Amino acid sequence: MGADAVLAALASAPSGLDGAEAAARLAQFGRNALPRAAPPGVAVIFLRQFASPLMYVLLAAALVSAALGEWSDAAFILAAVLINAVVGAYQEHSAERTAEALRSLVTQRALVERDGAVRELDAAELVPGDLVLLESGSKVPADLRLVSTFNASADESLLTGESLPVPKDAARLLPRDAALADHANMAYAGTLFTTGRARGVVVATGLDTALGRIAASVLGKRPPKAPLVQRMERFTHLITAAVGVAALLVAAVSLARGATLAEVFVLAVALAVSSVPEGLPVALTVALAVGMQRMARRNVIVRRLVAVETLGSCTHIASDKTGTLTVNQLTVRRVQFADQPPWEVTGEGLDPQGALVLPQGADRVRHEALLARLARAAVLANEGTLAVRDGAWIAHGDTVDAALLVFARKAGVGELAATQLASLPYESAQRFSASLNRLSGGSLACVKGAAETVLGMCSRMASAEGDLPLQADGIRSQERALAAEGFRVLALAEGRLAPGAHESFSREHLVGLTLLGLVAMSDPPRPEAREAIDACRRAGIGVSMVTGDHPLTALAVARDLGLARDPGEVVTGAQIGAARSPAELDALVAAARVFARVEPQQKTAIVESLQRGGHFVAVTGDGVNDAPALRAAQVGVAMGASGTDVARETADLVVTDDNFASIVAGVEEGRIAYANVRKVIFLLISTGAAEIVLFLLALAANVPLPLLAVQLLWLNLVTNGIQDVALAFEPAEGQELLRPPRSPRERVFNRLMLERVALSALVIGGIAFAVYQWLLGRGYTVEEARNSTLLLMVLFENVQAFNSRSETRSALRHDPLRNKLLLFGTLAAQLVHIGAMYAPGLRDVLGVHPVSSAHWIELLGLAIPILAALEAHKWLWRRRASPPRGPTSCRARRGAARPPSRSRWCASRCCCCSSPRPGSTSWSATCTRRWCSPPRS
Repeated sequence: MGADAVLAALASAPSGLDGAEAAARLAQFGRNALPRAAPPGVAVIFLRQFASPLMYVLLAAALVSAALGEWSDAAFILAAVLINAVVGAYQEHSAERTAEALRSLVTQRALVERDGAVRELDAAELVPGDLVLLESGSKVPADLRLVSTFNASADESLLTGESLPVPKDAARLLPRDAALADHANMAYAGTLFTTGRARGVVVATGLDTALGRIAASVLGKRPPKAPLVQRMERFTHLITAAVGVAALLVAAVSLARGATLAEVFVLAVALAVSSVPEGLPVALTVALAVGMQRMARRNVIVRRLVAVETLGSCTHIASDKTGTLTVNQLTVRRVQFADQPPWEVTGEGLDPQGALVLPQGADRVRHEALLARLARAAVLANEGTLAVRDGAWIAHGDTVDAALLVFARKAGVGELAATQLASLPYESAQRFSASLNRLSGGSLACVKGAAETVLGMCSRMASAEGDLPLQADGIRSQERALAAEGFRVLALAEGRLAPGAHESFSREHLVGLTLLGLVAMSDPPRPEAREAIDACRRAGIGVSMVTGDHPLTALAVARDLGLARDPGEVVTGAQIGAARSPAELDALVAAARVFARVEPQQKTAIVESLQRGGHFVAVTGDGVNDAPALRAAQVGVAMGASGTDVARETADLVVTDDNFASIVAGVEEGRIAYANVRKVIFLLISTGAAEIVLFLLALAANVPLPLLAVQLLWLNLVTNGIQDVALAFEPAEGQELLRPPRSPRERVFNRLMLERVALSALVIGGIAFAVYQWLLGRGYTVEEARNSTLLLMVLFENVQAFNSRSETRSALRHDPLRNKLLLFGTLAAQLVHIGAMYAPGLRDVLGVHPVSSAHWIELLGLAIPILAALEAHKWLWRRRASPPRGPTSCRARRGAARPPSRSRWCASRCCCCSSPRPGSTSWSATCTRRWCSPPRS
């Protein structure tokens, strides 16, 4: 529709709405703001901590204990439940407050014409039909149909992913099916006006805007469950079912032996307490909270606690390009003179630190004058400014102008003693801009624009030997070569004009100019991004780029990053949209490393396709266009400094420094956090399983229970609780980023965990029962035997805490001072138990009393075998996991079955002969076995 037709359809006047009509429309359409979900209250967060099968089992055990009059047992069980709920609620509430602190509190203002006057209003008060004024630097407050424009362009990268400013023209009319990125006569909420001025009428506000529709697609949707949540849910369901079955079996056996119903319930409570790891929820919360704090020190803020581990679990990162992998600032990367190889330009962003690298054999002295002319034209044909403010370089105006000013400073040209007489601003239809300036030698016209347009103005070209007749075909060939590499190419020209030309300066004056050269610009990759991608590859994590940019531009950036090499690795949004089935889409996604010209909904389709392929997906981004994909992924990572509110509020993690390398640091911390979670689980489950073995052996031998329910709670909650919390602070073992990621389908209780738990349970439970039986046989009372057995179990837990520091590395190779908290926590656990033996009241509740130092040393000696048993298992596991060696192994095993331990070492060594991977480029050629995947797999 034409602008006048839009004004008529909205019942708006050229002077804007009057105040009464605006108030009526505000009541009709609502405020121009996106709704925010109210954060859960403290009570809701606290009650959510009880929604776990483990909690249900413990609460049932507490009720049974209370019904039987065992008030001390019931009190200890309820204490375990409440401590977990309080700690969990505190950590989750802290995460919510951090998320709230991230939200911008600045109110957006807008210049609006109302009642025939221009007013500055809160953008939330805008209504359809309002006339809004925009200028360079304005953030568009609502969806506008532009009524008039002058030299206008907008940065729509936060909405479309397009890194270059989009020219705006109110007079253009477009077909109904035009893509959003081609809407030259519209300005969309959330985008930024970069140059010129414009006047537009509001056509949509709030959720009805393009930004709002994207936000609405993620509001109310429940994010997928994190991998740790899935694994722990499976584990808790398994524990609950096992406790139920075991309780029924114990009840049946006890009743068959003539036990009373009360005795059966006592046995059931003891079994439940020994089976359920009461300290696990608290320890898991602490382990994840420690990871959250460590991530914060590395510039990653965690909004959801379980996201700490989720990032460490990811197998694929789908990253936005603009502002995430790149600096989101155009930079001149190459300079092309006539009949010369291109010059390279170093440096990134707005910082003019950099240099021009001449082609091999070129004489810099001969080219100095030519370079100075090119830099001078870049400064004069420019509407932007570049200055230092508070120690940082700040640019105003179009990103192209800013890039040219930075290039000129690198070439040694800053402010010029010139007076601008006239100018021709850039218009999308004419594809150039020009300025006429008075210099010491007269009037000089400088032009920048599309190469084809500027070539039509030129008759000569500059060279080191002087100005020569123009060779247009050669220049066009150079321009095509640069464009094929994904650069945006501009031509610069100059020419002397006759005096008085400024009075009627126009396109007709720009003839017979001298072409100075071509400049090739790109949005450069972040300096640290390539190393971060290499680190992801070494860690076995796939990385793909998802962008709205042109395929050639995206491929050029991907090549700079080492992400892709061939055009066949690029898939466009059109190809994704043309996929006729999920299987066809999955085939496209699996083969691609770069996705270009992608719409927001297609980003979500890419994420879902990766998930169907078995990946745990992390999505990074900073724009509104990233929000649906951030919500669909297992973990969304938003940029905190330049990201939009929609992206930050949708994401699970926020990177405060907008640095892709911080994502890799987050992956490392996530893997450390998950490793510590496994260590805590092993410590608690192995000692709990040992208690079950002790319990079942006593039941089979028909002897009194070796430990009462309150003593089991003391073991699980107090003495072991001190140690498992300290174990959550375990530092990195090293080489976390040199191991492949866990399979998304891997269970917490994999083969290694099961073997270690079973071995620990048999050794600890067997020795403890043997000691208990021996003490009874020596004439000790049941209470005395229980006292010694309880002390022995505490000593076993102390030794097991150090066994838990690594699943495969010897405990003897760990420096105990690297985790001082664990060292002193273990001593504290032992001292707390010894103190309980002497504490009046507490020793009566626990049924304990002091022992001699000789007896304590005897029991310590009986606890040492668990160290030897697990050291032997670690040695056997390392030996079993080691691949076969020998110079003929590869040839001898040709056609052999895929090695079962591939996931442990295939990423860095040959699956057959264990030769180290020589490098990412020669890996595939060196090792041709079908099970040795390329690094990106």
